[in-house]
Amino acid sequence: MPDQLDPTRRPAPSAIVVAESVADWRGHEVVDLDGDKLGRLEDVFYDVESDEPVFVTVKMGGLLGRRLTLVAIAGASVTPDVLRVNYRKAEVRDAPTYDPDQALTVDQEAGAYQHYGLTYAEGPGGGARRLARR
Repeated sequence: MPDQLDPTRRPAPSAIVVAESVADWRGHEVVDLDGDKLGRLEDVFYDVESDEPVFVTVKMGGLLGRRLTLVAIAGASVTPDVLRVNYRKAEVRDAPTYDPDQALTVDQEAGAYQHYGLTYAEGPGGGARRLARR
């Protein structure tokens, strides 16, 4: 007889859903804390030491003046259709922007961390970037 799971030994279900890869949400909508649409997820920036996702870039704005905005994903949640970040639209609108045709600078990284109230430390080797886009 094949091994069967004993239902009395299963862990209790959790209300928290963990996304195994935020990168899977590329192209999906990103919404704010209140469910207001921010834009589409474009890229994910990972911490070079921990290999954890820290920021996503979101396409915001109308046809003119489109920009990629860095959005921290600490406390974010996912549904099958959207990534909900833990910030309001006004906070994200004032966040640092990113030009995908240029490398993110250490100053831009530090500014993004500061904007979202996150602790920033330069990457390994002093003066090196902390984030890598994938």
